[in-house]
Amino acid sequence: MTATRPGDGPRVVVIGGGHGLAATIRAARAYAGHTTAVVATADDGGSTGRLRAGLALPAPGDLRRCVAAMAGDGGGPLCRALDYRFGGTDVEGHALGNLLIAGLAEATGDFEEAVGELSRLVGVDPRVGRVVPATADPVTLTAETTFGDRVVGQVAISATLGVSRVWVDPGDAPAPPAAGEALAGADQVILGPGSLYTSVLAAAVVDDVREAIKQAPGRCVYIANLRAELRETRGYDVAAHVAALRRHGIEPDVVLVQPGALPVGEVDAEIVTADVARPHGLSHDSDRLAAALHDLLR
Repeated sequence: MTATRPGDGPRVVVIGGGHGLAATIRAARAYAGHTTAVVATADDGGSTGRLRAGLALPAPGDLRRCVAAMAGDGGGPLCRALDYRFGGTDVEGHALGNLLIAGLAEATGDFEEAVGELSRLVGVDPRVGRVVPATADPVTLTAETTFGDRVVGQVAISATLGVSRVWVDPGDAPAPPAAGEALAGADQVILGPGSLYTSVLAAAVVDDVREAIKQAPGRCVYIANLRAELRETRGYDVAAHVAALRRHGIEPDVVLVQPGALPVGEVDAEIVTADVARPHGLSHDSDRLAAALHDLLR
């Protein structure tokens, strides 16, 4: 596999949030002509949660990570500083990138534009990639459990057993047009890896995103997690993850699985196994992931 020139090669859309999506962005950049990341914006924990409580804006944290991943090694000092967290001041615990997005959103009056401006500042080449919020409106992730309970907030959901369904509130929060446009021209759509309900589905259940995934011309690839969550997906095998995606109207064409990691079970979809984990087996390796995802293009 050789690196592509800007604009040449397949157009890839990656969807989700957290550290897993950042790894997928780095992987896609190795073989894609253009990569669009559609990123969950419902987080309510940590620095992100504190900013959201005071400013009523979408969650900036996962977007910060994805902008840094999209910039890659050429992002420079500002890009490397995005994850810097302040200590010993009245902004203790806040990540610099979160504060920059919040400030840019205030200055521009547009959250999506703020993410685009941060991308420009750290050197993301628009010919190569773009980071887009799943919705630029503030939303709350809400869940229903198999016991009939309702759980509100991403942090609370991540600590809940028996989640059966999640949605964003308000349910009619729109996705930016750029997300739908990217999916309409995608040669490949990639979901995950990441926490099933609070990262992957937190982005994919935005109605505009879900419908655009259904209509996308490229194959939809779900990257299976290496292990189940302690609570959110305790006891899940790969088949249970795929079944949850289907309950939410997401139909993966291919499921990429690390051999010997999460048990597979009976999956009603094409299964492709590849060594995509880092040596310690706790996270995905972007270089190995790039090779496996490139092989899935057709």
